[in-house]
Amino acid sequence: MAERAWVATKKGLLSFQRTRRGWAFDRLSFAGEPVTSVLPPADGARPMLAALNLGHFGVKCHASMDGGLSWREVAVPVYPEQPEQSVDEVAWKLVQIWSLAAAGDTIYCGTLPGGLFRSDDFGASWQLERALWDRPERREWFGGGYDVPGIHSILIDPAEPQQLLVGISCGGAWRTRDGGQSWALAARGMRAAYLPPELADNPNIQDPHSIAVCAAARDTLWCQHHNGIFRSVDGAATWQAVAPVPVSDFGFAVAAHPRNPDCAWFVPAIKDECRIPPEQAMAVLRTRDGGQSFDVLRDGLPQQDCFDLVYRHGLAVADNGEQLLMGSTTGSLWASENGGEHWQRIGSHFPPVLAVAFEAD
Repeated sequence: MAERAWVATKKGLLSFQRTRRGWAFDRLSFAGEPVTSVLPPADGARPMLAALNLGHFGVKCHASMDGGLSWREVAVPVYPEQPEQSVDEVAWKLVQIWSLAAAGDTIYCGTLPGGLFRSDDFGASWQLERALWDRPERREWFGGGYDVPGIHSILIDPAEPQQLLVGISCGGAWRTRDGGQSWALAARGMRAAYLPPELADNPNIQDPHSIAVCAAARDTLWCQHHNGIFRSVDGAATWQAVAPVPVSDFGFAVAAHPRNPDCAWFVPAIKDECRIPPEQAMAVLRTRDGGQSFDVLRDGLPQQDCFDLVYRHGLAVADNGEQLLMGSTTGSLWASENGGEHWQRIGSHFPPVLAVAFEAD
């Protein structure tokens, strides 16, 4: 059972400790500064990382070896100089660190404008995964919620760390089985209704909002897409749409049960220009039968005058598969100890939440 959780917000990084009465706020780092991603510590050896986006002062990355009590600035990914003859419409310049993931001593960083970086020295230096960046298909990628493409999901197989899957808005999903030496598209079966019919099935320009994997059955993946919920049971070789979905099949966040491949959670919203909860009532969708049916979970969540939106990284499930944490754009934070059956509000006056994460058991 997780005893500590981290919440990245637009005004700092919040730490929460689990007590007998529930989760309690106990620490603030980077007060007033936007924290776009956080990687909790693991095994006491790898430091935790926090990524910041300071606007005029640029992107920063900090590391802590004492569980967030103190921090030191480390390197940020740096793109190589863009060739003079380049016809690339995307500038080779770091805009934001959007995702962080690790396997052993290796840390990966997903960025806007769509580059994947690797560090083997805990963030002291970063190397661009050129085999992905140099794919000619990248020229077709485009921004979703941002002006440029971005890598938001990084899934690493801890047993075979040379196998990675990344999710890109809007660039589909890509997989490597040789540690990044070669990459292949892994979004066949996704469908983008926002594109002209002749392009809707193009796997290279899909908009997966978030991708999650079942840790105990790594061939089973779940995707919250701009145009629905998709599931793969063959390691992302193919995807199948899940339908019908109650409330709404649009949203940004997905959490996969770590042991049960048939179980996953989603947070529905109204899409495109609106982006608020359907009927201004908060809900979490849970499937326990591989997407054949869904439970609509509302107990403890606001059911009127609600404008909370949950971003891609705003929903997390702990290693026990029962604890959930969810944060919203209006600064509300909820926790569940029973798989989403009941939610406890931790607070409603925090800054807008960008990402939540449990510290490993």
